Amino acid sequence: MSIREFMDEHYLHFNAGELARCSSSLREFLDGGGRLMVTLAGAMSTAEMGRSLAPAIRAQKVHAICCTGANLEEEVFSLVSRSKYEKISNWRDLTAQDDANLRDRGMNRVTDVAIPEESFRGLEESLMALWEDAEAAGDSRFPHEYLYDLLLHGGLDFDSSPEKSWLMAAADANLPIFTPGWEDSTLGSILAARVLDRSLKDASIVKGGLEAMQSLADWYREDDSPTGILQVGGGISGDFAISVVPMLRQDVGMDVPLWSWFAQISESKASYGGYSGAPPNEKISWEKIDVATPRFMIESDATIVLPLLLASLH
Repeated sequence: MSIREFMDEHYLHFNAGELARCSSSLREFLDGGGRLMVTLAGAMSTAEMGRSLAPAIRAQKVHAICCTGANLEEEVFSLVSRSKYEKISNWRDLTAQDDANLRDRGMNRVTDVAIPEESFRGLEESLMALWEDAEAAGDSRFPHEYLYDLLLHGGLDFDSSPEKSWLMAAADANLPIFTPGWEDSTLGSILAARVLDRSLKDASIVKGGLEAMQSLADWYREDDSPTGILQVGGGISGDFAISVVPMLRQDVGMDVPLWSWFAQISESKASYGGYSGAPPNEKISWEKIDVATPRFMIESDATIVLPLLLASLH
């Protein structure tokens, strides 16, 4: 049976039932002409969520991405050096000394996989050429625009299948990407370092979060279609994206519609006071969604739930 049929047969209650209901509602929303933004927090790219997200982008089920700087860059790291990653199946048993040994070998651990330092350094040279050209031309672009340029025209040697990369699918479709807090990333740190050592004069060659919010506001208003948001995890990517609506309505004074569909995959609990665990109803008080907005909260592991949800759309 198909993924959709399996869910309809077996996912009837609790988080499984919420996932099945979310899947059905999202299909109805998209079939009705809705636009969907997916927000990515955590380490979704390193977890190879592109295997599920790329087909959804190519099938035009996803219309925009809002992600952390880490998810943006780690998708490129994976594309150019995945075979050099190290899997760490016993990650729960690692000692502090084990992690120190990884560090000394130039390996940066993300839970059960370690990324080689050379992944960053190999990409730095290619990016520096683009940054230098931008500086010479007085140009300024968003982080993903530089990476789109590298993927499509940079002559990179791919070490894993581009077909399984969500960023390559997004580049092919020229999908809008919004990256708040890109400075909190390895490539952001490298740019800051190149300004500090005066290899570059000014970090403004990469547009920041306020410009990303203005661009997001333009995207939100450019189409009359109902717009929904699938929030994977919490953090800045989810909060930044969904907040464009109260910003436009309350701060600008524009009569824009609220988000028309909402779902969140999160393991956080509201009792801890963290935004990632905030129930969807709380967003009504912030004028992000409305009482009638279809809304779902799946309290589970996104690496398990997201592939099922995206596969069920086809």
